[in-house]
Amino acid sequence: MLPDRAFNEFVLKFANVNGSGSASANLLCAKALFRMGLPVSPKNIFPSNIQGLPTWYEIRVSEAGHLARRAGIDIMVAMNPQTYAADTAEVVPGGSIIYDSTWPRNFGRDDINQIGIPIAALCAEEWSDPRQRQLFKNVVYLGALSWLIEIDIEIIERLLAEQFRAKPKLVEPNLKALQIGRDYVHDKVKIRLPVRARKSNGTADKIMISGNEAAGLGAVYAGATVASWYPITPSTSLAEAFERYASKLRRDPDGKMKAAVIQAEDELSAAGMAIGANWNGARAFTATSGPGISLMSEFIGLAYFAEIPLVLFDIQRGGPSTGMPTRTQQSDILACAYASHGDTRHVLVIPGDPGECFSLTADAFDLADRLQTPVFVMSDLDIGMNDWVVDSLQWDDTRRMDRGKVLDAAGLEAATSFGRYRDVDGDGIPWRTIPGTHPDKGAYFTRGTSHTDTGGYTEDGTIHAAMLERIASKFETAKALVPKPVVRTLSSKSRLGIINFGSTDPAIREAMGLMAREGYGLNHMRLRAFPFSDEVMDFIDRHDFLFVVEQNRDAQMRHLLIAEAEVPAKKLVSITNCDGMPLTAAFVMERVLAVLRENRRIAEASAPPITAA
Repeated sequence: MLPDRAFNEFVLKFANVNGSGSASANLLCAKALFRMGLPVSPKNIFPSNIQGLPTWYEIRVSEAGHLARRAGIDIMVAMNPQTYAADTAEVVPGGSIIYDSTWPRNFGRDDINQIGIPIAALCAEEWSDPRQRQLFKNVVYLGALSWLIEIDIEIIERLLAEQFRAKPKLVEPNLKALQIGRDYVHDKVKIRLPVRARKSNGTADKIMISGNEAAGLGAVYAGATVASWYPITPSTSLAEAFERYASKLRRDPDGKMKAAVIQAEDELSAAGMAIGANWNGARAFTATSGPGISLMSEFIGLAYFAEIPLVLFDIQRGGPSTGMPTRTQQSDILACAYASHGDTRHVLVIPGDPGECFSLTADAFDLADRLQTPVFVMSDLDIGMNDWVVDSLQWDDTRRMDRGKVLDAAGLEAATSFGRYRDVDGDGIPWRTIPGTHPDKGAYFTRGTSHTDTGGYTEDGTIHAAMLERIASKFETAKALVPKPVVRTLSSKSRLGIINFGSTDPAIREAMGLMAREGYGLNHMRLRAFPFSDEVMDFIDRHDFLFVVEQNRDAQMRHLLIAEAEVPAKKLVSITNCDGMPLTAAFVMERVLAVLRENRRIAEASAPPITAA
């Protein structure tokens, strides 16, 4: 009998060729494990070309709930001869490699289980069509794997039926391919793998969803009716998700869709369309990535200075320039915080998982309307394109959109005077009107040039400076409105902490638990917004030293904390990673402990944890 630690704690990796049709089979495996009640963390590692290059799909299974990527592969399904050497090297001693033995292979390792299955030959015996042979190879290895690690076959069969609900004729051949793989290992393979899956209850009230899917749904619930976008990896699926959900949920009684999804000719046009729709009273957004933010900068500056609400989803990827389009990074922090030329400062909302991509999207639209300014939702490729296990999405049906200071016809009628850019109550936010609200009152010019408080053109430097100062004061107002940070205190006596944001959170949480068991009580704050609220400053003030973990080269969030929160630079210890891969707990722990070993003053700021989290 296997020890408990051999069940439900392993990393499975598929090595394929891009364009081979493997993605659906690999996702099927992740979904089956999830439906067995196992928390899973799939990571799709794919090239930026259409087909032909290597692609990988990792699934970490952790009944303990660790969702960060983990180095060291327990089971490698190696289907790409070009990467055999590198793939084999990743397998941990005692691990296993499953490969197509139609052609003889020598992996040069005697410390791993080598399970050969003549997959190509088995498919050639069953199917004559070359494309069918290629596609069903993926289902054959899934069938073999299901036997070897004991994935519930009935769950896989149900998933296949769901997948091909619209094409029921495809169910039977897929089930046949599945059974071919199972029968072969049952009859020919005598090895039972040292790690396996068994049913659990770790996914009760959980769902599997990507951040882009959740954000697209969140935009529908937030009241968005216009999406203008230009295709760019990794944001495209967000606009597609919005269109898909809007087509189901935004229809009038006659069946007409009550939303517009517009593919613009470029990113600048996409931003302009969204700004125009917001100016006209809709809730509109655009979705892009770093290169798109660069191209949108001119219009972002217009929205900032003309004070027009705008929500921009930045699904960050590896940069600069074209960079690594299919790798994750957090390298647009400064670019978005100060997007466009001149004096600008923008609100950033930073979700930590797809669940927050849903909930914070609604907050972003409310903030944009209340503050009459662009608001950036700072996701990244890891959150945006990978499936995560999160709590079921929740929505308060009593929640109503906060449109901010919008004068209706009655308000305009009662007003003694109206100045579109006039602050009447000291929060920096003026009143606005929607075009067509009143037949005679509320008209004004919307200008990107310097203007008076009524929208008139001016080149008076004193007026221009006063306008800039008034707009800047909105940023102070925003500090009380933006999402608060998430704070975890492991030791009330510790003067040592760790700060992170976004998709690095699973790795941070796992690393903190590992370090707690070694006696290091680091407290933790996950940032969820810029500007930094009072709660952020309180956490910083309570600690002598703070590790700032981020996935970029130049420690951009650390720079923002120094510049905007005036945190002394010596107080912030930078830990950066920019290799494009999701962060691991081992990387975080290694870097933190290296600093503690080398710097006695920082190490002394730690205190034993209250509990080994």
